[in-house]
Amino acid sequence: MNIIKGTLTATNSFIAVIVARFNHFINDKLLEGAIDSLERIGQILKNNITVIWVPGVYELPLIIKILAKSKKYDAIIALGTIIRGNTKHFKYLSNDCISSISSIGINNEIPIALGILTTENIEQAIERSGSKLGNKGVEAALTALEMINVINKIKNK
Repeated sequence: MNIIKGTLTATNSFIAVIVARFNHFINDKLLEGAIDSLERIGQILKNNITVIWVPGVYELPLIIKILAKSKKYDAIIALGTIIRGNTKHFKYLSNDCISSISSIGINNEIPIALGILTTENIEQAIERSGSKLGNKGVEAALTALEMINVINKIKNK
């Protein structure tokens, strides 16, 4: 039996992290967690990490598509926060953004780790950005690292 498992160290990899400015007080914490994990656990050099800020979550897919097509990165991490309001905007924004990002990853064969919070309120967002329920930025970084290694193992068989 042949089993492929990813590891978390990806020393020579290049990673792009795209962060939405809207809800920056939450997204700053997601970014801190992601960068810390990439450097400390993944052993990624600072110069191999590119951070790109965009206005909001809606703008993430376009930049991700441009980065994926550039073939300069081994993985992309998307960070942002969508907090439900009193309108249907939350539903459409979440569905469209996440579906678009998934398609980009599949079509370009690049791992895109989602660190996008979709919460009912600000309290839930705070809890998922480094408080009670961990940090989705950390989880996204670990996912990106593992996927880089799984893909490399498959391609090098």
